[in-house]
Amino acid sequence: MSDKPVHAPLIQFPVTDDCLLIGGMPLDRLAAQVGQTPFYAYDREAMSRRVHDLREALPEGVSIHYAMKANPMPAVVDHMAGLVDGLDVASLGELRIALDSGMPAAEISFAGPGKGDTELRGAIAAGITLNLESFGEFERALRIGEALGVAPRVAVRVNPDFELKSSGMKMSGGPKPFGVDAEQVPDLLRRIGETAAHFRGFHIFSGSQNLRPESLIEAQNATFELAYRLAEVAPGPLEMLNIGGGFGIPYFPGEQRLDLTEVSANLGARLGECQQRLGDVEVMIELGRYLVAEAGVYVCRVVDRKVSRGLTYLVTDGGLHHHLAASGNFGQIVRK
Repeated sequence: MSDKPVHAPLIQFPVTDDCLLIGGMPLDRLAAQVGQTPFYAYDREAMSRRVHDLREALPEGVSIHYAMKANPMPAVVDHMAGLVDGLDVASLGELRIALDSGMPAAEISFAGPGKGDTELRGAIAAGITLNLESFGEFERALRIGEALGVAPRVAVRVNPDFELKSSGMKMSGGPKPFGVDAEQVPDLLRRIGETAAHFRGFHIFSGSQNLRPESLIEAQNATFELAYRLAEVAPGPLEMLNIGGGFGIPYFPGEQRLDLTEVSANLGARLGECQQRLGDVEVMIELGRYLVAEAGVYVCRVVDRKVSRGLTYLVTDGGLHHHLAASGNFGQIVRK
């Protein structure tokens, strides 16, 4: 018996008569309905189930926001909009899809460095919340808002002085393009207070793709403490506190699915303290990959079989131009 690590079991899509079922439909029948391969297929029920299970796991009072960058396909966003409490966008195109989904503008936020004036103008005109990434971005938003006669709705994205340990992508601690360094935030808050901008709160996101409950708990605790300190110099009461996400899914052999039991218990304890210290603030978790990644498949057809120096290759009609990671990128592999 081999001790070689194995992948976490594929539980999202059952197999019947050696055929994968997507949304209850055999894959070969689905391919015939589509009429060609390759294609992507997403299971609405799998997305609904994930959000339902997450709400069951999290303490009451935590809002769930979907980070559309994980999958901005309009049909996916339309479905998610009916399940979650808000959407986060990272481009003008995503903003238009979000607004078309029926999600109220007040529940949409726009994050990411490098927002252009056209994107800022569209966001401010629509009345969504801008997660500010720099002093310069705020000044541009202020000028655009004045020209439109609209007070920009803003939150400050904070680059904290800590990181989410064991995360797939560290988005905080040290020099980062994301957010405003925590030590610089008080100056930005004072500047916001000098203007007519509508200050809403903080977005503090420290990392992504984490499967270690203890790391998530440590980062969330540090996030709340940082929010308390910054709230003391805020230009007004906090309406929202986005504590990010970071919940991961298993990709590699030996990885196990994230157990949210301890994370939820700790978060529940922090919520009570948060309400006492910050008042009636909406605490939200923003997740992308965790909500939708395991609800979809990439379907391609085997068109040839060949042997090269003893190794068998199955050649498909899809590849790296659609799904770089699955293709192996000409023999390379995706690493942690």
